[in-house]
Amino acid sequence: MIGDTALVLFSGGQDSTTCLAWALTQFGHVETVGFDYGQRHIAELAARPRLIDGLKRLSNWREKLGADHVLPINTLRAIGGTALTDEMKIEMGSNGLPTTFVPGRNLIFLMSAAALGYRRGISNLVGGMCETDFSGYPDCRDETIQATARALTLGLARKTIVHTPLMWMDKAATWKLAQELGGKPLVDLIVRETVTCYAGSATEHEWGRGCGTCPACNLRRKGYEKYRAA
Repeated sequence: MIGDTALVLFSGGQDSTTCLAWALTQFGHVETVGFDYGQRHIAELAARPRLIDGLKRLSNWREKLGADHVLPINTLRAIGGTALTDEMKIEMGSNGLPTTFVPGRNLIFLMSAAALGYRRGISNLVGGMCETDFSGYPDCRDETIQATARALTLGLARKTIVHTPLMWMDKAATWKLAQELGGKPLVDLIVRETVTCYAGSATEHEWGRGCGTCPACNLRRKGYEKYRAA
Protein backbone atom coordinates (compact mmCIF):
# COMPACT_ATOMS: atom_id res chain seq x y z
CA MET A 1 0.00 0.00 0.00
CA ILE A 2 1.00 3.59 -0.55
CA GLY A 3 -0.15 5.86 2.24
CA ASP A 4 -3.21 5.45 4.41
CA THR A 5 -5.83 6.81 2.02
CA ALA A 6 -7.95 5.10 -0.62
CA LEU A 7 -10.49 5.98 -3.30
CA VAL A 8 -13.26 3.39 -3.76
CA LEU A 9 -15.11 2.97 -7.04
CA PHE A 10 -18.56 2.98 -5.48
CA SER A 11 -21.59 2.26 -7.66
CA GLY A 12 -24.22 1.61 -5.00
CA GLY A 13 -24.34 -2.12 -5.65
CA GLN A 14 -23.53 -5.09 -3.43
CA ASP A 15 -19.95 -5.59 -4.55
CA SER A 16 -18.82 -1.98 -4.36
CA THR A 17 -20.47 -1.56 -0.94
CA THR A 18 -18.60 -4.59 0.35
CA CYS A 19 -15.39 -3.15 -1.10
CA LEU A 20 -16.07 0.15 0.61
CA ALA A 21 -16.46 -1.64 3.94
CA TRP A 22 -13.23 -3.51 3.24
CA ALA A 23 -11.39 -0.26 2.50
CA LEU A 24 -12.69 1.23 5.74
CA THR A 25 -11.00 -1.61 7.65
CA GLN A 26 -7.72 -1.19 5.75
CA PHE A 27 -7.21 2.57 5.45
CA GLY A 28 -7.41 5.58 7.75
CA HIS A 29 -9.16 7.84 5.23
CA VAL A 30 -11.47 6.68 2.44
CA GLU A 31 -13.15 8.66 -0.34
CA THR A 32 -15.67 7.37 -2.87
CA VAL A 33 -16.36 7.98 -6.54
CA GLY A 34 -19.37 7.03 -8.65
CA PHE A 35 -19.90 7.35 -12.38
CA ASP A 36 -22.95 8.64 -14.20
CA TYR A 37 -22.55 7.21 -17.69
CA GLY A 38 -26.19 7.15 -18.74
CA GLN A 39 -26.79 3.68 -17.34
CA ARG A 40 -30.35 2.36 -17.34
CA HIS A 41 -29.81 1.01 -13.80
CA ILE A 42 -29.32 4.52 -12.43
CA ALA A 43 -31.15 3.42 -9.26
CA GLU A 44 -27.70 2.36 -8.05
CA LEU A 45 -26.55 5.97 -8.03
CA ALA A 46 -29.63 6.99 -6.04
CA ALA A 47 -28.76 4.35 -3.43
CA ARG A 48 -25.24 5.66 -2.84
CA PRO A 49 -26.09 8.47 -0.34
CA ARG A 50 -28.28 6.12 1.70
CA LEU A 51 -25.51 3.55 1.84
CA ILE A 52 -22.91 6.10 2.87
CA ASP A 53 -25.19 7.31 5.67
CA GLY A 54 -25.74 3.72 6.76
CA LEU A 55 -22.04 2.93 6.78
CA LYS A 56 -21.34 5.98 8.92
CA ARG A 57 -23.44 4.40 11.66
CA LEU A 58 -21.33 1.25 11.71
CA SER A 59 -18.17 0.84 13.81
CA ASN A 60 -15.86 3.88 13.69
CA TRP A 61 -16.31 4.35 9.95
CA ARG A 62 -17.86 7.80 10.22
CA GLU A 63 -14.47 9.28 11.08
CA LYS A 64 -12.80 7.52 8.16
CA LEU A 65 -15.27 8.37 5.41
CA GLY A 66 -14.26 11.41 3.42
CA ALA A 67 -15.61 13.17 0.35
CA ASP A 68 -17.91 11.49 -2.15
CA HIS A 69 -17.57 12.31 -5.85
CA VAL A 70 -19.76 11.61 -8.88
CA LEU A 71 -18.17 11.98 -12.31
CA PRO A 72 -20.22 12.25 -15.53
CA ILE A 73 -18.95 10.06 -18.37
CA ASN A 74 -21.17 10.70 -21.35
CA THR A 75 -18.90 8.85 -23.77
CA LEU A 76 -20.21 5.38 -22.91
CA ARG A 77 -23.83 6.36 -23.54
CA ALA A 78 -22.85 8.09 -26.78
CA ILE A 79 -21.10 4.94 -28.02
CA GLY A 80 -24.07 2.82 -26.94
CA GLY A 81 -24.73 -0.64 -28.29
CA THR A 82 -25.13 -2.27 -24.87
CA ALA A 83 -28.13 -3.38 -22.85
CA LEU A 84 -26.96 -1.25 -19.92
CA THR A 85 -27.37 2.00 -21.85
CA ASP A 86 -29.82 1.15 -24.65
CA GLU A 87 -33.19 -0.59 -24.90
CA MET A 88 -31.76 -3.97 -25.87
CA LYS A 89 -32.53 -7.55 -24.93
CA ILE A 90 -30.16 -9.07 -22.40
CA GLU A 91 -28.73 -12.08 -24.20
CA MET A 92 -25.48 -13.56 -25.47
CA GLY A 93 -24.08 -11.54 -28.35
CA SER A 94 -22.55 -12.82 -31.56
CA ASN A 95 -19.08 -12.02 -30.15
CA GLY A 96 -19.53 -14.49 -27.30
CA LEU A 97 -20.09 -11.78 -24.69
CA PRO A 98 -23.41 -10.82 -23.09
CA THR A 99 -25.10 -7.69 -24.41
CA THR A 100 -24.62 -6.16 -20.93
CA PHE A 101 -20.90 -5.82 -21.65
CA VAL A 102 -19.93 -2.13 -21.89
CA PRO A 103 -16.64 -2.03 -23.84
CA GLY A 104 -13.85 -0.39 -21.87
CA ARG A 105 -16.07 0.62 -18.96
CA ASN A 106 -13.75 -0.49 -16.17
CA LEU A 107 -10.74 0.90 -18.00
CA ILE A 108 -12.42 4.31 -18.26
CA PHE A 109 -13.57 4.11 -14.64
CA LEU A 110 -10.06 3.33 -13.40
CA MET A 111 -8.48 6.03 -15.53
CA SER A 112 -11.00 8.60 -14.26
CA ALA A 113 -10.61 7.47 -10.65
CA ALA A 114 -6.82 7.61 -10.93
CA ALA A 115 -6.98 11.16 -12.32
CA LEU A 116 -9.26 12.19 -9.45
CA GLY A 117 -6.98 10.41 -7.00
CA TYR A 118 -4.01 12.29 -8.43
CA ARG A 119 -5.68 15.60 -7.58
CA ARG A 120 -6.74 14.30 -4.17
CA GLY A 121 -3.32 12.86 -3.30
CA ILE A 122 -4.63 9.27 -3.29
CA SER A 123 -2.73 6.42 -4.94
CA ASN A 124 -4.78 3.44 -3.70
CA LEU A 125 -7.85 2.61 -5.80
CA VAL A 126 -10.36 -0.04 -4.70
CA GLY A 127 -12.73 -1.76 -7.13
CA GLY A 128 -15.23 -4.61 -7.05
CA MET A 129 -13.97 -6.36 -10.18
CA CYS A 130 -14.21 -10.13 -9.93
CA GLU A 131 -12.92 -12.91 -12.17
CA THR A 132 -14.94 -15.63 -10.44
CA ASP A 133 -18.45 -14.25 -11.06
CA PHE A 134 -17.77 -11.87 -13.94
CA SER A 135 -20.17 -12.88 -16.74
CA GLY A 136 -17.21 -13.20 -19.08
CA TYR A 137 -16.40 -9.48 -19.09
CA PRO A 138 -12.75 -9.17 -20.19
CA ASP A 139 -12.26 -5.88 -18.29
CA CYS A 140 -12.98 -7.65 -14.99
CA ARG A 141 -10.04 -10.03 -15.29
CA ASP A 142 -7.14 -9.67 -12.87
CA GLU A 143 -4.68 -9.49 -15.77
CA THR A 144 -6.60 -6.54 -17.23
CA ILE A 145 -6.79 -4.69 -13.92
CA GLN A 146 -3.12 -5.12 -13.10
CA ALA A 147 -2.06 -4.10 -16.63
CA THR A 148 -4.22 -0.98 -16.24
CA ALA A 149 -2.59 -0.23 -12.90
CA ARG A 150 0.84 -0.45 -14.54
CA ALA A 151 -0.26 1.86 -17.35
CA LEU A 152 -1.63 4.37 -14.83
CA THR A 153 1.62 4.24 -12.87
CA LEU A 154 3.53 5.09 -16.02
CA GLY A 155 1.06 7.68 -17.28
CA LEU A 156 0.84 9.55 -13.99
CA ALA A 157 4.53 9.12 -13.14
CA ARG A 158 3.67 7.79 -9.69
CA LYS A 159 2.76 4.41 -8.26
CA THR A 160 -0.93 3.52 -8.60
CA ILE A 161 -2.29 0.42 -6.87
CA VAL A 162 -5.67 -1.11 -7.72
CA HIS A 163 -7.01 -3.28 -4.89
CA THR A 164 -9.64 -5.87 -5.88
CA PRO A 165 -10.64 -7.71 -2.69
CA LEU A 166 -13.40 -9.68 -4.46
CA MET A 167 -11.31 -10.83 -7.44
CA TRP A 168 -11.29 -14.53 -6.54
CA MET A 169 -14.61 -14.74 -4.63
CA ASP A 170 -18.00 -15.99 -5.71
CA LYS A 171 -21.13 -14.18 -4.55
CA ALA A 172 -21.58 -16.41 -1.50
CA ALA A 173 -18.06 -15.55 -0.36
CA THR A 174 -18.81 -11.87 -0.95
CA TRP A 175 -21.79 -12.08 1.39
CA LYS A 176 -19.59 -13.87 3.95
CA LEU A 177 -16.94 -11.16 3.67
CA ALA A 178 -19.56 -8.50 4.38
CA GLN A 179 -20.57 -10.38 7.51
CA GLU A 180 -16.94 -10.62 8.63
CA LEU A 181 -16.39 -6.91 8.03
CA GLY A 182 -19.52 -5.46 9.60
CA GLY A 183 -21.60 -8.28 11.03
CA LYS A 184 -25.34 -8.54 10.59
CA PRO A 185 -25.82 -4.73 10.46
CA LEU A 186 -23.70 -4.51 7.30
CA VAL A 187 -25.38 -7.52 5.68
CA ASP A 188 -28.79 -6.03 6.48
CA LEU A 189 -27.74 -2.67 5.02
CA ILE A 190 -26.59 -4.35 1.80
CA VAL A 191 -29.85 -6.28 1.54
CA ARG A 192 -31.98 -3.24 2.30
CA GLU A 193 -30.30 -0.50 0.28
CA THR A 194 -27.99 -1.77 -2.47
CA VAL A 195 -29.27 -2.18 -6.02
CA THR A 196 -27.47 -4.73 -8.19
CA CYS A 197 -29.87 -5.12 -11.08
CA TYR A 198 -29.42 -4.53 -14.81
CA ALA A 199 -33.00 -3.24 -15.01
CA GLY A 200 -32.46 -0.85 -12.11
CA SER A 201 -35.47 -2.22 -10.24
CA ALA A 202 -35.76 -1.49 -6.52
CA THR A 203 -38.30 -4.25 -5.79
CA GLU A 204 -37.55 -5.80 -2.39
CA HIS A 205 -36.61 -9.47 -2.03
CA GLU A 206 -35.10 -11.53 0.78
CA TRP A 207 -31.70 -11.21 -0.91
CA GLY A 208 -31.96 -7.51 -1.78
CA ARG A 209 -33.44 -5.14 -4.35
CA GLY A 210 -33.84 -5.92 -8.04
CA CYS A 211 -36.12 -7.20 -10.78
CA GLY A 212 -35.44 -10.79 -9.72
CA THR A 213 -34.96 -12.13 -13.24
CA CYS A 214 -31.93 -10.46 -14.87
CA PRO A 215 -28.51 -12.19 -14.74
CA ALA A 216 -27.25 -9.84 -12.02
CA CYS A 217 -30.26 -10.59 -9.80
CA ASN A 218 -29.99 -14.34 -10.39
CA LEU A 219 -26.31 -14.28 -9.47
CA ARG A 220 -26.99 -12.29 -6.32
CA ARG A 221 -29.94 -14.48 -5.27
CA LYS A 222 -28.05 -17.74 -5.76
CA GLY A 223 -25.06 -16.39 -3.85
CA TYR A 224 -27.27 -15.28 -0.97
CA GLU A 225 -28.98 -18.65 -0.80
CA LYS A 226 -25.61 -20.44 -0.76
CA TYR A 227 -24.33 -18.06 1.91
CA ARG A 228 -27.41 -18.60 4.12
CA ALA A 229 -27.19 -22.38 3.71
CA ALA A 230 -23.54 -22.55 4.79
